[in-house]
Amino acid sequence: MTQHTDLTSDLLPTTVREFLAAHIVRDADTASSFLTEDAVVVDQDETFRGREETHPFLRDAGSEFEYTTEQIGARRVDETHWVVTLRLEGTFPGGVAELDYRFALRDGLVAELVIANHSA
Repeated sequence: MTQHTDLTSDLLPTTVREFLAAHIVRDADTASSFLTEDAVVVDQDETFRGREETHPFLRDAGSEFEYTTEQIGARRVDETHWVVTLRLEGTFPGGVAELDYRFALRDGLVAELVIANHSA
């Protein structure tokens, strides 16, 4: 059963909260520690598989821009799937983006993360 309630960040799974906290400050080592060995990360239709590919992505994504990040929404889809919506404002083209971070968890870690434009 899908639950579409907005959640505060403290109600998200610890793995999701701590991954996002590390990712936002561009701490790829810590963010990677919350991924399974075979994790899949998809961003802008580009797919990264396993820690060998996902770590450089987490380290370098958006590094050419300056921006702020604010959580504007979160919801639980089911026991293992969560969506967090972040608003980014900065020096990238367009200056503002709202992105959904769609997490699939397995054994307490992130097995899949899909980053896509927010769908209202």
